[in-house]
Amino acid sequence: MTQPMPTDLEIARDAKLRPIQEVAADMGVPSEYVELRGREMAKISLDAIAAMGAPRAKYVLITATNPTPLGEGKTTTAVGLAQGFKYIDRQAIVSLRQPSLGPTFGIKGGAAGGGHSQVVPMEEMNLHLTGDFHAVTAANNLIAALVDNHIYQGNQLSIGPDDVTWKRVLDVNDRTLRNIVTGLGGKINGLPRETGFDITAASEIMAILGLATDVHDLRMRLGRTLVGYDRHRQPVTADAIDAAGSAAVLLKDALSPNLLQTLEGTPAVVHTGPFANIAHGNSSIVGDYVGIRSGDYLITEAGFGADIGAEKFFNIKCRASGLAPDAAVVVTTVRSMKYHSGNHMIDAGVPLPESLLEENPDDVAEGAANLRRHIGIVRRHGVVPVVSINAFPTDYASEHEVIAKVAESEGVRWAITQPHAEGGPGMVDLARAVEEAAAEGSNFRLLYPDEMPLRDKIETIATEVYGAAAVKFDAAADRQLKRYERLGWGHLPICMAKTQSSLTDNASVLGAPEGWTLRIREVQASVGAGFILPLTGLINRMPGLGATPAAHDVDIDEDGNVVGLS
Repeated sequence: MTQPMPTDLEIARDAKLRPIQEVAADMGVPSEYVELRGREMAKISLDAIAAMGAPRAKYVLITATNPTPLGEGKTTTAVGLAQGFKYIDRQAIVSLRQPSLGPTFGIKGGAAGGGHSQVVPMEEMNLHLTGDFHAVTAANNLIAALVDNHIYQGNQLSIGPDDVTWKRVLDVNDRTLRNIVTGLGGKINGLPRETGFDITAASEIMAILGLATDVHDLRMRLGRTLVGYDRHRQPVTADAIDAAGSAAVLLKDALSPNLLQTLEGTPAVVHTGPFANIAHGNSSIVGDYVGIRSGDYLITEAGFGADIGAEKFFNIKCRASGLAPDAAVVVTTVRSMKYHSGNHMIDAGVPLPESLLEENPDDVAEGAANLRRHIGIVRRHGVVPVVSINAFPTDYASEHEVIAKVAESEGVRWAITQPHAEGGPGMVDLARAVEEAAAEGSNFRLLYPDEMPLRDKIETIATEVYGAAAVKFDAAADRQLKRYERLGWGHLPICMAKTQSSLTDNASVLGAPEGWTLRIREVQASVGAGFILPLTGLINRMPGLGATPAAHDVDIDEDGNVVGLS
């Protein structure tokens, strides 16, 4: 009888971790720049970047097709690939985003990878880590408190209560905080106004932390952050209310990237937050600056599919960092292709339908248009794509063959991978394919120039990335875009807020549809982070909990150990 595979938590607890100083030494980080956080974690001082010399690693992005609600194992693939390079005598570093407590206690669970391709210590990775998220939450909410206090204490800048754009944040899924009224209970409790909460990963402060190149850039970005408008409709910044300096102090230590390791001892840089659907969804620039000086390959991951995570990696992160990717891995699965055929329903927290587990290569072929589109998105940016077929025990060889033939028809390399079951050894074929792709040489190019008008940038993303035929701007969005152009923000890139489940703005529309219209209902300005944020469809920036959230299963056992974490 086949023994069931241990849980991720059980596998992680059995791992023999190396002292983190040894991991840092493998990367070439001088010991004086390694700031220990216990035996198994550290922060890397930004001074290490200059001390480590010029970039030398090939830069590889991990992206994916539009995922099912269960995810397709993108983080697991990133971790597994970094481990797999060891088996072809190459040194790789993996650079990942820090998990949010929202999904950890929601439906999806943690984001440390899975099976034998995890970042460890897994519990710390998924729960608080070194406190960076709390620093972002505190800095964000300090600015919010100082805005409200400025209004309460006389409002010298004449900020309109209805013109405050800055929200508070919390790293918990809580739909009841999306729209609230503050200041109730009389004058002593402040001026009543409508506002709301976003989740911490969607905070502009998180984006600033991820895109800042050093502490001076961090301070400058915080200073220019928009918090509202005065009675003359002029922008009011965090510097104008004397909030940016104290926020920078709270974030100073959080700007240093975190160093952990994989189950096989491969270095893992973990820094800043997830959610490419409502944020830019990429790990930090400073984390990549360290990793790209540390080995033969730097493997980094962008959130969700290539339509949002990779597009933002290319056009926001690479624009700010100056780094150019050498290759991109598009992760897909049999279940993802069957899902995009439109013939099967997959719901988070619900067992997969029996029909989806039956051998059906025709359904895989029917859903393959989604994979073709994501390959095209990578190519549109001049980057060499590689397809990774993340294999599950319920797959059939005939179904893998369909995906392989799609990749071959597109002229791209492919590999069947098993990062969850086998760890590094299950990723050797992909490592070889990525090495060949990176050696081929990319011709990286941005999707649009800085000087292109904001509306045109949005339309370019919609038509050339999503496959839309047109864009409809609601009246509010049209007014906001005109204001931002008038205020001199028209040069900023676009950070689209859009569902991750579809190439469209409607989560239920699968495959690779054409002839549809993208709706922009509102546009926000994240001037400190350095991008414009259009909101599409029904997207919002504070998730809610499902009927059976993962938080119900997490506890502490009689021996004081965490149980139920996934």
